[in-house]
Amino acid sequence: MRVLLIGANGYLGRFVAERLLADPAVQLTALGRGDDADVRFDLATGSPGALTRFLDAVHPGVVINCAGATRGGARELTRHNTVAVATVCEALRRSGCGARLVQIGCGAEYGPSQPGSSTAEDAVPRPGGPYGVSKLAATELVLGSGLDAVVLRVFSPAGPGTPAGSPLGRLAEAMRRAMQSGDGELKLGGLGVQRDFVDVRDVARAVHAASLSAAQGVINIGSGRAVRLRDAAAVLARVAGYGGALHELDAPAGPLRPTIGHPRPEPDHTPPVAYPYPDGCGSWQQADVRTARDRLGWRPRINLEESLADIWMEAACRI
Repeated sequence: MRVLLIGANGYLGRFVAERLLADPAVQLTALGRGDDADVRFDLATGSPGALTRFLDAVHPGVVINCAGATRGGARELTRHNTVAVATVCEALRRSGCGARLVQIGCGAEYGPSQPGSSTAEDAVPRPGGPYGVSKLAATELVLGSGLDAVVLRVFSPAGPGTPAGSPLGRLAEAMRRAMQSGDGELKLGGLGVQRDFVDVRDVARAVHAASLSAAQGVINIGSGRAVRLRDAAAVLARVAGYGGALHELDAPAGPLRPTIGHPRPEPDHTPPVAYPYPDGCGSWQQADVRTARDRLGWRPRINLEESLADIWMEAACRI
């Protein structure tokens, strides 16, 4: 099976590439902006015609799109998350390869949900920020393209490679600094939110399964269990061996951010977690993952403690 992977150097894409390379039946080609891509191509600026010519030459059976941006203004997010997907869809429509498209969506497309509820694929999306809006627009483009396509709505990915600027990454960095400086108290903000964390390696398994299946439409990929960020911090402290006290600060009324450790003016004490949780999903999000089980034969295997242990291992190795 010939697979074209777009965004192989990204957070999720690296693990998808590893998973596919481990399958001897897969012939993988990576397309991206980096020098180490098999083919250099920028979806945000490249034309559908140029991508069509490449598709006709390689003739993949599956195209997996892991590319995109999670940060930036509305214009940048739209260019990388929406316009880029429009380019992929148009190129596939023009091409004679007839490839199946596996698009990586996100749980932020749903927006806030009722505490205690599980969000299923038939929920009406109401994204609460520009990132979710840009990803939802991409999903609608894929669903309306007429292609053989599936969108995997990944909730909150965690595990090795977690970006240092993400909430869990910032949490690990704050704990590393506290341990390095000998602080016996760690003050954190924004820990009341609850999210559905799913390990990136489980996400890669889901992408692999989706590329082999005939499933179409939207499929949620998550653990099916919401975890309070405060509880994730406690687990992280345990795996890190941090014996200090964890104190949660009240949410700030304005744009101010909380402090870490003892209040002091040093600029290196930056807050680990912005408030509110920066995905526009409010205080609660939990995926209903029954569709992934039924249509992909997929279940998450890696628990949050293992994911956090890997996040900590990488944070602890930073100088």
